[in-house]
Amino acid sequence: MKLISKPLFLLLPLFLYSTPHHELKLTDVRPTMEEMFSYHVETREMTATLIKRAFKNFIDGFDFNKIYFTAAEANPFLTLDSFQLEQIIDHYFTDQFPELQALGQSIAQAASRAKLWRQEFYADFLREGDSLKADYAEPLALQYAQTTSELKARLRNRLLRLCDVENKNNDPHYWSQDRRRKLCALLEKRFSRYEEPYLEGEHSFALHILKAMSRGLDAHTAYFSPQEAFEMRASLEKQFEGVGIMLHEGLDGIEITDLIPGGPAAKSGQVHAGDFLVEIDESPINDATPYQEVLTLLKGTGHKEVRLGLKRNLGKSTEAIVHVRLKREKILLENDRLVYATEPFGDGIIGKLTLPSFYDSAGAPGCDADIKEALRRMRKEGKILGLVLDMRENLGGFLAQAVKVAGTFMTSGVVVVSKYAQGEIQYLRNIDPRVYYEGPLVILTSKMSASAAEIVAQALQDYGIGLVVGDPRTYGKGSIQYQTVTDPSASSFFKVTVGRYYTPSGRSTQIAGVAADIHVPTAYTAYHIGERYLDYPLKSDEITPVYADPLADIHGSSKAWFQKNYLPFLQKKESRYVQMLPVLQQNSKYRIDHNSHFQTFIKEMDAHTDYTPPADLQMQEAVNIVKDMLSIRSHD
Repeated sequence: MKLISKPLFLLLPLFLYSTPHHELKLTDVRPTMEEMFSYHVETREMTATLIKRAFKNFIDGFDFNKIYFTAAEANPFLTLDSFQLEQIIDHYFTDQFPELQALGQSIAQAASRAKLWRQEFYADFLREGDSLKADYAEPLALQYAQTTSELKARLRNRLLRLCDVENKNNDPHYWSQDRRRKLCALLEKRFSRYEEPYLEGEHSFALHILKAMSRGLDAHTAYFSPQEAFEMRASLEKQFEGVGIMLHEGLDGIEITDLIPGGPAAKSGQVHAGDFLVEIDESPINDATPYQEVLTLLKGTGHKEVRLGLKRNLGKSTEAIVHVRLKREKILLENDRLVYATEPFGDGIIGKLTLPSFYDSAGAPGCDADIKEALRRMRKEGKILGLVLDMRENLGGFLAQAVKVAGTFMTSGVVVVSKYAQGEIQYLRNIDPRVYYEGPLVILTSKMSASAAEIVAQALQDYGIGLVVGDPRTYGKGSIQYQTVTDPSASSFFKVTVGRYYTPSGRSTQIAGVAADIHVPTAYTAYHIGERYLDYPLKSDEITPVYADPLADIHGSSKAWFQKNYLPFLQKKESRYVQMLPVLQQNSKYRIDHNSHFQTFIKEMDAHTDYTPPADLQMQEAVNIVKDMLSIRSHD
């Protein structure tokens, strides 16, 4: 397999940022919300509904697992009457938030009580260790506890489960007194780090108000802290500045779990996965050092160089302290870009493209360029007889890149139509008539395929260029967001839903998603994943199909150019692969039904067990479908 793969989940890559921002004040809340209202597709002013949602979001943001509040404590903020709602709106227009401040005080009291309960648990754990057992019969907490004793039991169970997670191998000798003490300290650091942002000053309070209010507009509108914005931008652009280490805070300290390929740490050859940070620029790092302080020290104060002290295990109970100097550099996230592979078939090959997102960044190729380069390289291995485009875990990205990726497989034509708040319509077209691959194409999707991935899948399905294979439907995100996250000069960071998009058939993927032509269960099949399960999703609708581009938004001399150079090359709607569907569906079902590994996979997924099949069964079946398409075509 060649690179043109995926970042470690729940590990922190060291991002360095210098985004301009100011300390938020309560007086910033209303102007920021009014700016977001000016963009939003539906909501243009503060309403009682939005206030209700904001209070729920504020509480859920803090107590999603319902281990801090009882029902009696939460309900007064969740059952506001019309008079209270009017008062809150009046206060909003005078930049006052006494009702939310009252909620903030309740959060502080709940956090203080939870801390006392945790101290009681730590004392029991230090005394009794692994003999304490969690009540695993307790269901997932969907309702608030009715009493404080029930609430305390929930928190205790949560702590015990976290202890069990740490002792992954259920080793009865794992919990020495020293390890118990370390775990208690680590758990308290994590809980404190979670609670502190809700207990700090005006900046933090204003930030959480904006998060709660913006999230109430719809499922995808959101407000971000500067650090969240930077990490989101790095994810979209696949690049950031740093030293290229992945960190994890564990019992034995801050561990370097991985190195980002091409980063300063990897290139130095002096930093190893498994090293522990014990010093940064001569500042010692120990169990008492707050994690955020570690990140701040690594970020530095504008200097390009950082000096790390690393504790390294040399074997046979021998350790050494190694000192390394690294320069902070711009790093391309090659491990989250396109991956391609091939397998021989007949007198050629079948290509497999795995596209994790629709990325684009200054100074580096976008995903459309990576796909074209991969096709060029594959052709050196043989004639490409068929192709699988794998977007099972593609959550979206840059819309312009989605248009270019779809354009790789089609002649000219509309790829997506955007419709905005006042009915304005924008047509996003592929105007390059060149087709970079023409032949059997399977678009492999899942319930996790979302947004731009759905645009590409639906457009190619609409034109009949390829067949969609995977879960019965994709995620169902058919809305468009304007965002300030990728604007390096922005002083506040948000994304706001400004419209809906539609593919050439006039369909919106909102809620419904893209329907698979052939059902091949993925690891997400058994789970409730999708837009329909989110809070406050937009409704779906349709527009008139645009296979025959009306050029409604093209005027003047530009229209003559489009009539001459674009309209003659419009992609025609194909039917050859759709006509194959009855046979393809029958063959695929037969293979899945008679594949013992696939049947075991389906059974284990239905039971929600942690099961890893012996191979990528979905990719195997996608390739088999391509082979069937080739076989049927050869007999036509």
